[in-house]
Amino acid sequence: MFARSFFAAAFFVVGLASASAQQPGGAPPPVTVAKPLVRKIIDYDEFTGRFEPIDAVEIRSRVGGYLQSVDFEDGAYVNKGDLLFVIDRRPFKATLDQAEATLVSAQARLKFAQADLERAQSLSRSGNISDQLLDQRQQNFLTAKADIDGAEAAVRQARLDYEFTEIRAPISGRIGRKLVSVGNLVTANTTLLTTIVSRDPIYFYFDIDERSFLAYNKVFNLVADSMTKTRPVEVKIALTDEREPSHAGTLDFVDNRMDQATGTMRARAIVTNPDFKISPGLFGRVLFPGSPEYEAVLVPDEAIATDQDRRLVWAVADDGTVSPRIVRLGPKSDGYRVIRDGLKGDETIVVVGLQRVRPGGKVTPQMSTLPPKR
Repeated sequence: MFARSFFAAAFFVVGLASASAQQPGGAPPPVTVAKPLVRKIIDYDEFTGRFEPIDAVEIRSRVGGYLQSVDFEDGAYVNKGDLLFVIDRRPFKATLDQAEATLVSAQARLKFAQADLERAQSLSRSGNISDQLLDQRQQNFLTAKADIDGAEAAVRQARLDYEFTEIRAPISGRIGRKLVSVGNLVTANTTLLTTIVSRDPIYFYFDIDERSFLAYNKVFNLVADSMTKTRPVEVKIALTDEREPSHAGTLDFVDNRMDQATGTMRARAIVTNPDFKISPGLFGRVLFPGSPEYEAVLVPDEAIATDQDRRLVWAVADDGTVSPRIVRLGPKSDGYRVIRDGLKGDETIVVVGLQRVRPGGKVTPQMSTLPPKR
């Protein structure tokens, strides 16, 4: 009954060829056959995401003034502490010199006030000075000491401002272009001078739909595993110009709540980038492990036929008789299709010449071996 219904449905595929399927002398038509591949694999799901830097800094000056020099090449790699810009230092040097002079003057006043107080205390013990005069000299000493504290604070601030006229790289990474030319006025904490982004390692952010997230949690405890690193989840990432993933990453962050607007969970993988080929902002495809390792049956896509809404492969018996096997398909792995159900892996199936096969007929099998990868 099945052979009759299939033959009717696939009449346009095999019916017209049945007359010419037989070779001269009535020999069965030749077809290429092979054993399915059976090996342990992991199912991967694919998501789209974007690379982002681990560190990104907008460079602004902490002091205002006219830009005196730019000490880097646009787009160069800079190390932490490298000199990037210099603000005209002369006004800040003058302020520092004035603060240091004020400190010296305050130190002289303190020294005099301390000696004057000591004399007053000595006279007070013999009763040769009034209590009011002693208190006045005590006050002069405390005032001079407070002036020292204020002068020292002014020197520290002036020295800090003087140091801030040299703007250095706070992180290592690739610097952008200069946004302000020499001679322009720079406003403190406002004018954007350039940006720096780190390159190695780099983050890859992607969103997992709710159903997949729940399925993954049955295999991995995503939040706990990504936070504790006790069971790292490895992912594979391909750039948009790559057919196969060439970058390995490790899941290191899963957000603390599902996005209600999109119904997705934000996740992040950390990827090594020693040659700096991956730039922040690039899109990529991440292959996320959706199952534990298991033994799978793999066949090429061209060995799979279609019968209305069903998928089938043709199994060849020892005497050359072919019979259909209804199969349930899974994802692709190494260029082959995973067969979820319908094959055990020890069958001989037709891989080339499906148009010469008809239900219940015979073929002349020509044995071949499937390569490990396609």
